[in-house]
Amino acid sequence: MNPVEFDFPDPIKDMEREHGLIKMVLRVLEKVCEQLESGKPLNKEHMQLAITFIREFADKCHHGKEEALYFPAVRENNIPEEIALVDGFIEEHTIGRGFVKNMADAIESDDVSAFGENTKAYIKLLDQHIDRENKVLFPMTEKTLSESKLKELDKGFEDVDKNVIGKERHEELHDIAYKLKEAYLQ
Repeated sequence: MNPVEFDFPDPIKDMEREHGLIKMVLRVLEKVCEQLESGKPLNKEHMQLAITFIREFADKCHHGKEEALYFPAVRENNIPEEIALVDGFIEEHTIGRGFVKNMADAIESDDVSAFGENTKAYIKLLDQHIDRENKVLFPMTEKTLSESKLKELDKGFEDVDKNVIGKERHEELHDIAYKLKEAYLQ
């Protein structure tokens, strides 16, 4: 190993990679909305899979790590600008959950208009949310979180992946995302 390289866990990069998978599903949802606007029917099975991915991967796994581990670590730094960002992100998680509930309800009631409306709002919210985390909060906290805190976060994230989500389910959720990509983004 080159002596200038650091060999320690990077949970922030892990969150960025998770963002990439989430954004891929957002692009699928965007394509679905375009298809609905051109008169194509809603594939309920695919959209139920998308909702499952959002609820289990984006929310339970990714947002769960942020809310239970990462955001509290950021708060410990006691840097007002970081805390204000975290507060806003938590509020956006809550707003996003409302859009996802409305999307699921719209699928069940065959309300294509409500599905499209809530899906577009969710896409807009999450695209901006992810971009602000990747471009503002993550670079800030890469500088302010200690190496020991990063190691602690890495262990906590691994615990969520293994014991909250489960390795097998984690892989199934990745498979859902790629199945949707294959169906809509080819």
